[in-house]
Amino acid sequence: MSEEEGVRVNDKRRIDPDTFEVRQPDAGEPLTEMDVEAEIIEGEVGGIEEKISELTEDLQRVHAEYANYRKRVDRDREVNRQLAIGAVFSELLPVLDDLELAREHDELNGAFKTVGEKLEATLNKLGLEKFGAAQDPFDPNLHEALASVEADGVTEPTVTAVFQQGYRQGDRILRPARVSVAGT
Repeated sequence: MSEEEGVRVNDKRRIDPDTFEVRQPDAGEPLTEMDVEAEIIEGEVGGIEEKISELTEDLQRVHAEYANYRKRVDRDREVNRQLAIGAVFSELLPVLDDLELAREHDELNGAFKTVGEKLEATLNKLGLEKFGAAQDPFDPNLHEALASVEADGVTEPTVTAVFQQGYRQGDRILRPARVSVAGT
């Protein structure tokens, strides 16, 4: 080598170290094997990005399905819980009827009175509601008419006497009130 020629360096790096941009091969230079491999890799990257996008959409769909599933399971669990509580309430209704009869006959005294009041308070706290009173408008969805009486001045069917209290849990009727009705 002569001193005039000196050392010649060809920078074949695809990324410019100063600007960090991808260098484009000169139009006059033939593509090297490295350039061809780089183009193949860029094509594969596009395919990989499409696959990533597709998998991301699938993951989002599965995540949404799982969230809906959890909501449905929680809702079903709450419905089953309410049905189980309603079944217990239904079994305790005769006990509540006996407490009411004892109260009407002044036999609800002492410890028996305390236990009865605690039982009623606990059942009310769990959602048991008592309904049915004299002078309420008659509603066939809430009341079971056992007797019909004539009454003057009544314009709509009205409860005149309650033979047995009705009970409900939320919107669900556990037992209709058994009543006597006056009116048309």
